[in-house]
Amino acid sequence: MKLSTKGHYGLKAMYDLALHYSNDPIPLKTVAERQRLSENYLEQLIAALRKAGLVRSVRGAQGGYILAKPPEEITVGDVVRVLEGPIAPLECVSEEYIGDCDQFNYCISRNVWAKVRDSISDVLDSISLADMCREAKEIDQLRK
Repeated sequence: MKLSTKGHYGLKAMYDLALHYSNDPIPLKTVAERQRLSENYLEQLIAALRKAGLVRSVRGAQGGYILAKPPEEITVGDVVRVLEGPIAPLECVSEEYIGDCDQFNYCISRNVWAKVRDSISDVLDSISLADMCREAKEIDQLRK
C-alpha cells in the first residue's frame, strides 16, 4: 500500500495544528509555511478534513483552522482514511468491499492481505496526533 501526497501532507498539516493546539485558530498560510507545503493544495486537504469533522474553520481577520477534537482523540488512521479512503492493500479486503469476486469465499491469498490490512490499521489507529507531538519533542530534546 502506498500513500499519496494527500495522506502525507494532510497528516503534516494535522500534526502542525496539534503541535500548536489552543483555542486560537491558525491561518492555513502559517501551517503551509511551517510545514513547507503548498497553501493551495492544503486548502483542498483541509476542506476534506473539515467535512469529516476533524478540523473547524473560524472566519474573520483572526480566522483559520483548529482541531475539532483534542489531539489525543484524533489518530493517524482517522486522517489517512479521510484523505486516502479505506485502508487496504487490495480492494477485496477493503473495509467497504461488497464482495463481487467469484473467489471471495475460498481465496487463500485474501487472508494474507486481510492480515496486512489489519496490521496497518492497528498501527495507524494506535498513534494519536498527541503521540506525534510527544515524539517530536523527544527527538528535539535529543538534538540539543
